[in-house]
Amino acid sequence: MSFTHAIAPELPYLRRYSRAITGSQLLGDAAVRETLEAILAAPEEFNVDGPARFELYRVFHKIWQPMAETLGSNDNLSELSARARQALMLTAVEGFSLKEAGQILMTEADELSADLEAAKTLMADSLKSRVMIIEDEAIIALHIQSIVKAVGHDVLGVARTHAEAVKMANETRPELVLADISLADGSSGIDAVKEILESIDVPVIFVTAFPERLLTGERPEPTFLITKPFEPIMLTATIAQALLTDRDQKAALSKQAA
Repeated sequence: MSFTHAIAPELPYLRRYSRAITGSQLLGDAAVRETLEAILAAPEEFNVDGPARFELYRVFHKIWQPMAETLGSNDNLSELSARARQALMLTAVEGFSLKEAGQILMTEADELSADLEAAKTLMADSLKSRVMIIEDEAIIALHIQSIVKAVGHDVLGVARTHAEAVKMANETRPELVLADISLADGSSGIDAVKEILESIDVPVIFVTAFPERLLTGERPEPTFLITKPFEPIMLTATIAQALLTDRDQKAALSKQAA
């Protein structure tokens, strides 16, 4: 199998990961493009005998390590190190083992294990928020509510349509929004979120059964995204990353304005 065919199915998921750890579609997609350009320029960096998915993430981090070292490190704005966030996303969302994540991040497994424990402690003790859910399927909405409440967040309500979502957001002022893509009235969750963001500055995590449709890198797309079906840890890890990124960005803006 050629290099292109081997990595093509993995690119949407690398975009998801890259956007999540950078907190930006623009930065995340730029990181992926530069990784691909570097591999094409130096194909010997890519082990064609290894799993394409693992190799793609490994080379990504080898190239972007200087950037990663600076993420979340400005004057203690971050509550969790960049490496801990990356370890959490690699294991909980991207499905790598602790050993694989250690190899990708060039870190010993025991150090990475300590990072993951720190992440779990932070999620349990410090990351509490007021969450609004936009989801038209009752069973999925209940599942999301139970996961969110289990880790200490408050659920403000569930909206099933575009109009309900906008009204609820304006009335409750959530600190986090979890949004499905397709809503009960046939409208788009993306459009509903776009209208919400016109009046509220809030992090958003999209939930979809077709992530590859929203991870093309060709148009404005979500920064944070969960794939259906999902495990509870995938949702809680992405919530943690979205909230930490939002806190970092707002703290940085506040510092600049001071």
